[in-house]
Amino acid sequence: MLDKLNINAFISFGLGFILICLSEATETQVNYTAKPRVVLPPNYVKEIRPPSKKGSPVIVDFSIFVVDINSINVEDMDFRVDMFIHQRWHEPRLEIPDDIFEEGDDYVTLLPEVFENFWQPDPYFLNSKIAEIATLTHKFTSVTLYKNKTVRYAARMHAIIACQMEFQLYPMDIQVCPIHIESFSSNNQKVKLRWSDSGVTLNPELKLLQYNLGQPLQLEESDGYMPEKVGNFSRLTVYFRFERQIGHHLIQTFAPSSLVVMLSWFSFWLGLDAIPGRVTLLVTCMLTLVTMFTGADIPPVAYVKALDLWMAGCMLSVFAALAEFVVVKVLDVQYQYQVNRIPKVLPMRISNMEKGQCATVASWEGGAVRSRKATQTPTTPGQTSLQGNGGPPKPARRQSLLSVAWTDTDTGVEKIMWREIDKVSRAVFPILFFVFVLLYWPILLMKSS
Repeated sequence: MLDKLNINAFISFGLGFILICLSEATETQVNYTAKPRVVLPPNYVKEIRPPSKKGSPVIVDFSIFVVDINSINVEDMDFRVDMFIHQRWHEPRLEIPDDIFEEGDDYVTLLPEVFENFWQPDPYFLNSKIAEIATLTHKFTSVTLYKNKTVRYAARMHAIIACQMEFQLYPMDIQVCPIHIESFSSNNQKVKLRWSDSGVTLNPELKLLQYNLGQPLQLEESDGYMPEKVGNFSRLTVYFRFERQIGHHLIQTFAPSSLVVMLSWFSFWLGLDAIPGRVTLLVTCMLTLVTMFTGADIPPVAYVKALDLWMAGCMLSVFAALAEFVVVKVLDVQYQYQVNRIPKVLPMRISNMEKGQCATVASWEGGAVRSRKATQTPTTPGQTSLQGNGGPPKPARRQSLLSVAWTDTDTGVEKIMWREIDKVSRAVFPILFFVFVLLYWPILLMKSS
């Protein structure tokens, strides 16, 4: 009986001890959460903005430190930016004890859990596709509270910003991409965003692969009407100016295409006896330009770009050289046909007469027989023409070749048209291409500037 009493007493004592420990722990937890070191007034409501003078809006100073800009995507027309954002505003409703500040400091860093009980502005990136706070083990945010009741919020973010790009001057285009920051729920009568003194700062080690970032950055403060939210909202804008570097395209596109065009001019020094080599040269030049044009990293847009005009000029020059070859070949065929044509002089008596074996030749005109004396007309060597008394003279072979060949009246040298066309093309084609270059680059530079 005594043993049972001892056991019951021991159990009762243990249960009582456990209940006392739990009650103390609960009281400690309640006391810690109910009395934070930064005490908010009893009537504090975090959904209500801080009071201001005469109903003026709460001023929120905003600044950005750009860490990196990458992935400038011309197909999706966007770019990614990694940055630190800072917001600063005054919260006069806070009751801040002096013992939370370390000696010599006028600020203290708060935990994110405490900051959740504060009123917070709600800016967002108006033209962002994705915007989120960077996270490793936790979100990279910090909240600093100053003795003058100023709250400073900082966060590491990355965002993908949409940008309406124009490529008419590609590859010397300049893209101006804005980032719009706007208050989401509070209109401009309640919250006003403004750039701080630091504004937008760039990482001094920031380098872009194909672009130069124009500086200084243009900052703007405005009020934009949002029909979706029915009201005017405070808006901040920073404009990034991306100037494309031309060096890559000079090496990969402009210089090789110019050399290919110059290579096509060598065909004018190849005679028609080298037809396979001349055709191969011109066709290879054309295919090379087509490959360069289709393989270049060109934005797939529906309108004409500056690079399209350049490639079109180069391809047109090579195509014209190929067309010139076709023309001179046709003229050469006509010339060879005229040279190799044998006059049909029949019967054999005429041939004998030309050799002096017969002094006259009979011809039938209108059923009557007439006799004509054969005479020789001076023609080119190896050719004799007949001319009778009263009969019309037969055209000489030289006269029939006037369309494809002629004799220089000064030197007496025979000139063939297809050879003359090749000689003229040796000067005309380079001159026309250089005129195209002299017109293309100044106009492009003026428009891009």
